Amino acid sequence: MNEYRINPCCQSLSSFKVMDVLERACALEKQGRDIVHLQIGEPDFDTPECVKDAACKAIRDGRCQYTHSLGIIELREAICANYHAKYGVEVHPDQVLVTAGTSPSMLMVFSLLLQPGDRVLLSDPSYACYPNFIRFTGAVADFVPVREEDGFQFRVDQVKERMGEDVRGILVNSPSNPTGTLVSPEVYCGLAELGVPLFSDEIYHGLVYEGEERTALEFTDNCFVFNGFSKLYAMTGWRLGYVIAPKGYMKRLQTMQQNFFLCTSSIAQWAGVAALTQAGPDVERMKAIYDQRRKHMIGRLRELGFGITVEPTGAFYVFANARKYTNDSMQFTFDLLEKAGVGVAPGVDFGPGGEGYIRFSYANSIEKIEEGMRRLEKYLGGLK
Repeated sequence: MNEYRINPCCQSLSSFKVMDVLERACALEKQGRDIVHLQIGEPDFDTPECVKDAACKAIRDGRCQYTHSLGIIELREAICANYHAKYGVEVHPDQVLVTAGTSPSMLMVFSLLLQPGDRVLLSDPSYACYPNFIRFTGAVADFVPVREEDGFQFRVDQVKERMGEDVRGILVNSPSNPTGTLVSPEVYCGLAELGVPLFSDEIYHGLVYEGEERTALEFTDNCFVFNGFSKLYAMTGWRLGYVIAPKGYMKRLQTMQQNFFLCTSSIAQWAGVAALTQAGPDVERMKAIYDQRRKHMIGRLRELGFGITVEPTGAFYVFANARKYTNDSMQFTFDLLEKAGVGVAPGVDFGPGGEGYIRFSYANSIEKIEEGMRRLEKYLGGLK
């Protein structure tokens, strides 16, 4: 049988290594092994009751049809109100496109703006899937190394050195995955002055324990803001996100949505309205627990000899320097999984600059985290 030709854009996609770890962990669990999951970035909390109630009400009320391709006006207005209340920025509902998670937003925006040979600047390390979104359009993911002592955030002068006519945007993520650190206002200002769009992934906004997150919209109108409900509201399976874009691009993004996705789930959208307008107390409760876990994990990892120069203050990750123990984060990760029953994410998954680091997620109970630390301590003791 003749083999079908594969689009080179698909052939260039790399696997998401943390998912490889998760799938192996699940296979071990089926064999009867007990695994402590510190690898995956998924809240262990249940979706707030007010959100679930809103979804059930939408079903009972028969709100199960296609919606406006941009999203229901109630949700878009609630998103705009949220950004105005939190950051003081004015966003019109016609600038908001509601999507099935933030990933479709990125795929559409990058497909709209990027062409083969274009460059997008992004930090090394950064979220593992960013380069694949960019490469899928034929563009180039151009990594700018960042330093542990800077909290893995850009130095604007180094970004300037990488600028050229083929640079079509700069991708920022604050709070960051995998590092949990925040972009400073000074860096936002410097990047905004470089004259290309900022692609700002703000999916972890709201999950900040020290300091204050800022939106790119405070610094420039020339930006595309990606956000959603998965992390802050424990709604990963609801697949609900959005992009805020300059008005001049909205008609083409809307056309793409109409053709590729029609619209986002009506039921999830009504649930999103409730999340933004009613779930504040639930969010504060989850944040307080995350912060307790964060402090505990940082302290234990330091006791075990991992390096944490700048403490993470957002999201639910600790990106720890493991070079005392390994320069092969993939091997270390799978050895730890197989021999100690602890799942973590290899730093190299997040770019060449992540090699020698391990990402630990504290989106798990304090009891599970402590059990994972005990197993890790025993495993490390066997390496000496």
